[in-house]
Amino acid sequence: MSTTSPNEMPRLRRVLGTWDLVLFNIAAIVALRWLSIAAQVGPSSIALWVLGLIGFFIPLALAVLDLSARIPGQGGLYLWTKAAFGDVHGFIAGWTYWVSNLAYFPTALLFSAGIFLHVGGEQNVHLASDAGYNLGYCLVVLWLATLLGILGLERAKWLQNIGGIATWSAAAIILLAGAWAAYRFDGASALITRSWVPDFGRLSTYATLVTIALAFQGLELGPIMGGEICDPERRIPRATLISCAVIAAIYIMGTAALLVALPTSTIDIISGIPQALSAIGARMGLPWFGALTAALVTIGTIGAIAAWVTGTARLPFVVGVDRFLPAMLGRLHPRFGTPHIALLVQGVLTSLMLVAALSGASIHEAYIILIDMTAVMSLLPLTYILLAYPLLRSRAAALPWGGRMLLVWLAGLSGFAVVITAIITSMIPPEHGNTILFLCKVVGGSGFLIGVGLAFYARARWSARRPAAPSVS
Repeated sequence: MSTTSPNEMPRLRRVLGTWDLVLFNIAAIVALRWLSIAAQVGPSSIALWVLGLIGFFIPLALAVLDLSARIPGQGGLYLWTKAAFGDVHGFIAGWTYWVSNLAYFPTALLFSAGIFLHVGGEQNVHLASDAGYNLGYCLVVLWLATLLGILGLERAKWLQNIGGIATWSAAAIILLAGAWAAYRFDGASALITRSWVPDFGRLSTYATLVTIALAFQGLELGPIMGGEICDPERRIPRATLISCAVIAAIYIMGTAALLVALPTSTIDIISGIPQALSAIGARMGLPWFGALTAALVTIGTIGAIAAWVTGTARLPFVVGVDRFLPAMLGRLHPRFGTPHIALLVQGVLTSLMLVAALSGASIHEAYIILIDMTAVMSLLPLTYILLAYPLLRSRAAALPWGGRMLLVWLAGLSGFAVVITAIITSMIPPEHGNTILFLCKVVGGSGFLIGVGLAFYARARWSARRPAAPSVS
């Protein structure tokens, strides 16, 4: 079956510049809730951030830089995997990346809904468990991002850019507040006297390392929109390098600032950031400090959601153009030139998942099962990217096993090892639970969803091979 090449793909408008991509990456990758999660581990989380940076983030950045230059165009990881391993693997990478994000969107939206309640102070926090509030907030944000995506990236990028600026600003406030707390209340002394060395004798340390490392995931999202980036050969590398430096600084320095500001035992996963800033603000006589940070984090999470909604919708669009998914997903809006069908289908499916997440016990349990099922699927595309990088580089190199090529393979395999570790730890059953049921959900469920995608793929192959019906004169 001949597939549509990127050159034959419907033309999308090139509207993204270098700083659009930088802010897009910051909005998509930096989730300040990771600071709270890391800070709960204590000072050793700083070492884990550095290990995650070296073992995963830098290899992923190298892979994205090389692959986006080697195989530019709309679709990113789908095109890269297809070039390295063939059509079926390209389809699996694109399908699993998209489907796993359909389950991710509700969790990101619900986190945003929880943080938003802190903007008005503590009097509204009781609404965190209110299904009506959560559903209403999430649907408004989801469809705002979806509709902006339909209107075009020249409009949608402003929400992503504002989100990136807000995240950057919130991180700056956290750093300043941590520095002030260290100076005024000597918060750094307690931090310095505690152990910074992770305990690798405990299995939980490896699980935490993987969690922290995967907080860097997202650099692969921007090149999916390669057909909408102005001069991608120059702008993607420049934006990637700037983004890597800023993102690493936010995560490492932000966690340190949070540890200085609050005792580890008091840091909450969701409200940890506003909580820390509220505590410092109270000491400074600035009670609005926490509310300001909550507002910035809320805007940042909305920008992140917009980035992922816009970026991931390009995958069913590109696969639809290749006819491996229904061809209607490959249509462009006649006026705005955007993949509106793919965006609308994605919005409807995410809305259904939100309803499932917030509904009665039986449907809610189905949603939890779906989250478990997508654990492996969210990681599978990363294994393809990290292996495609050295593989395609080896095919193109005149001296495949020179010193430089060995470093390329070490980088690719380092990131691959982190992802494989993540897949293994995601399949470890909880301490108190039904082991067989858990494995059926995670392994069997992931296999089932991949099977659903392969059914689409097989149907497309069969349709292409079927002889055309004779025309009736």
